[in-house]
Amino acid sequence: MQISGRLELSRRHLLIVGAASLAASSVAAPASSATAQTASAPPGAPVMTKVSFDVNGDTHQLELDTRTTLLDALREHLHLTGTKKGCDHGQCGACTVIVDGRRINSCLTLAVMHEGDEITTIEGLGAPDHLHPMQAAFVKHDGYQCGYCTPGQICSAVAVLDEVRSGIPSHVTADLTAPVRLTNAELRERMSGNICRCGAYSNIADAIGEVAGRSA
Repeated sequence: MQISGRLELSRRHLLIVGAASLAASSVAAPASSATAQTASAPPGAPVMTKVSFDVNGDTHQLELDTRTTLLDALREHLHLTGTKKGCDHGQCGACTVIVDGRRINSCLTLAVMHEGDEITTIEGLGAPDHLHPMQAAFVKHDGYQCGYCTPGQICSAVAVLDEVRSGIPSHVTADLTAPVRLTNAELRERMSGNICRCGAYSNIADAIGEVAGRSA
């Protein structure tokens, strides 16, 4: 319908024309390369990166999802299953390993953060035919029951004595024959991050005490 020589369009007609124009412009516009790449990448695709670190004296080079924890790298990629996954929240200490002389919860740190680091797990402390003094003491004093927390307990105990000897964690191969002045209360406080659900705390303290050089 025309009024005063001008075409009058209905509201519905305007909406249809506008929608058609918008669709045509979006089809005609070339997609950017970045948009195309994003569209082609599956949602949630992992970002992979390479990392190299020394574990128990051997250098390992891995390509990992950047979200991989050190704990999962050790267990799932290097098959060092002595390090246990307990709470996976840094609350139980079962996953304790020694990194550059310092004990850490391996479930709370990403593997890619440890490029070039020296990592010691329970497998690196001793072997069945040549036990580390701390491992031998745990056996002697029955410092375990189910044994699930034991690898973390032993790694933490080794680092505790090193911390006390030097004031600053150095290396797990420090002289373990040097006596350590460590009260039972201090020992329990320093080991409080390692939980034993079986309750073998007295035996654990006795084992560490013997290695520390005080009376068990």
